[in-house]
Amino acid sequence: MFNLILLTIHGSLIKEQDEEHRVANDWQELTRLTQGEEILVERVKLVRTDISIEGEFELPPLAQITSEDQIFVMAFIKANGSIKEMEKVFGISYPTVKNRLKRIADQLPLTESGPLQSNNSEILDQLASGELSAEEAIRRMS
Repeated sequence: MFNLILLTIHGSLIKEQDEEHRVANDWQELTRLTQGEEILVERVKLVRTDISIEGEFELPPLAQITSEDQIFVMAFIKANGSIKEMEKVFGISYPTVKNRLKRIADQLPLTESGPLQSNNSEILDQLASGELSAEEAIRRMS
């Protein structure tokens, strides 16, 4: 496999070719090349199907934090959220782990979620009593 990265930074075209980089290394290299500047993706290619989609795409929030913070988040997930494990892995104190997680969390938007799906029994009761049509009950439960 051969990766080709073309970036335009401050009007200069940067081209880099590498063989079989790991994703983490690619992100670190991209972060280094862009020097923290905002990134806008203009083309996405589905490798398996060779389909390309062009447009303007923002990176997901986790991809917008520093590579060091991305590694910290990945380690936290691999540690199953164990702050004690993070203390061991990074050789830092409990308060330092908590503070770093808070700092990273403050950079990420809060995900909006709709009403909990646990109100299905209430919807079914409304359907049984005739308060809702079957179509409306299906729509609310979807």
